[in-house]
Amino acid sequence: MPTWLLFLGPTLIWASTWHVILYQLGQVPVLNSVGWRFALAALVLAGLARWQGQSLKLPRSAHGLMLAAGIVQYSGNYWAVYEAEQYIPSGLVAVLFALMVFGNALGAWWAFGQKSSRGFLLAALGGTVGVALVFWPEIAASGARPQASYGLAIGLGAVLAACIGNVLTLTLTRRGLPLLPILAWSMGYGAAFLLLLSVVSGVGLQFDWRWPYVLSWLYLSLFGTVIAFVLYFKLAQRQGPARASLMGVVIPVIALSVSALFEGWRATPMALAGMAMCVGSVWLAQRQPTPTARKVTESS
Repeated sequence: MPTWLLFLGPTLIWASTWHVILYQLGQVPVLNSVGWRFALAALVLAGLARWQGQSLKLPRSAHGLMLAAGIVQYSGNYWAVYEAEQYIPSGLVAVLFALMVFGNALGAWWAFGQKSSRGFLLAALGGTVGVALVFWPEIAASGARPQASYGLAIGLGAVLAACIGNVLTLTLTRRGLPLLPILAWSMGYGAAFLLLLSVVSGVGLQFDWRWPYVLSWLYLSLFGTVIAFVLYFKLAQRQGPARASLMGVVIPVIALSVSALFEGWRATPMALAGMAMCVGSVWLAQRQPTPTARKVTESS
């Protein structure tokens, strides 16, 4: 599969999920919605793995890392995003996730010996500034919100959780384990954790059988999770997690274009300048040399 498709596919899908998630809010608690999303995704990934002749039986030592990835990336990360947006604007959350490039670069250097070039990091910084310009009115007003510092801390925690989850998953693939079973187990563990937490906390298990919720659940599970994460991690395997997370700079640009079509969002001159800066920065970053990683053995 060409590299450009591995990048463009998840970018377009995740940009659209910003709007689709709106149909999940209201009737069903967040813990349930995210849990059902990853439960279905785990089942589909397991089926795809078996269809491709891949065994779901992985080494016992791998299950500890998959459990950690499930709890950190597919439970903590998504819960923290929803929680943070109750206290800070979604635009500020988008800026925080644009910073994921640097967290992934640090994680790739620490875990795999992949060193990002100075030119790449500067271009990524330009993209982060571009995202900040796009959402600047929201960001400037966030200081007036009560408990904004709490929301900011939770948002940074979500970014950290996503970066840790990336390292855990890529560590397993670099040991020669197949990607689909890894994701199936990890998302299954994450879904089980969320649904168990729902029961223990008294939220219970709820579902909305009306067609907007069901269709959005199917889209988020099949496209926003199965397809998007498989393509994302294949790109991260090929080019490193830092370069793969550049899509976090482009996603807000596309998501706001979708918002302009369906929600009446209107771009300001500053937002247009920020969008141009995002696209230009990603183009410059992609022209930098791809870092190489040290080899990893099964015993590492």
